[in-house]
Amino acid sequence: MWEKLTSIFQASGNAEAAGAPDETALRVATAALLVHASLIDGDEDAKEAERLFALVKNRFELSDEQTADLIARGRTHDAGAVDLYSYTRVLTEHLDPQGRSDIVEMLWEIVLSDEVIDDYEAHLVWRVAELLRISTRERVVLRKRVAARLGLED
Repeated sequence: MWEKLTSIFQASGNAEAAGAPDETALRVATAALLVHASLIDGDEDAKEAERLFALVKNRFELSDEQTADLIARGRTHDAGAVDLYSYTRVLTEHLDPQGRSDIVEMLWEIVLSDEVIDDYEAHLVWRVAELLRISTRERVVLRKRVAARLGLED
């Protein structure tokens, strides 16, 4: 998915002039949403932090140092954000439906990593899914998929 986006941007000649964000903007938007999900319940849970690191590292094929840097940037952006729209707008405009669905699935991975779905976490995933134009049905299917993968009863 990310490779496809990069090739599209490169093919356009000048991605910035075309109004397309660079890959860094997409990565930071993703990291900020995942950081937000890991912190929204007010508890910096070790399982959520580990899952966050693994998701970011694997999703973007980064080294440990690059992953830590991207998560730090995500934290900085999240701390200064007033809403979710600035991130979801970037993702909605530049990811296909599967890419947006992947974002919601990663959010569920963070939320379910501590085996507890807090009301704030559930609301966050719902709101982000709505902003990313992911249907209620698909959001529930994604939650069940992640729960099954983590060996949790639904």
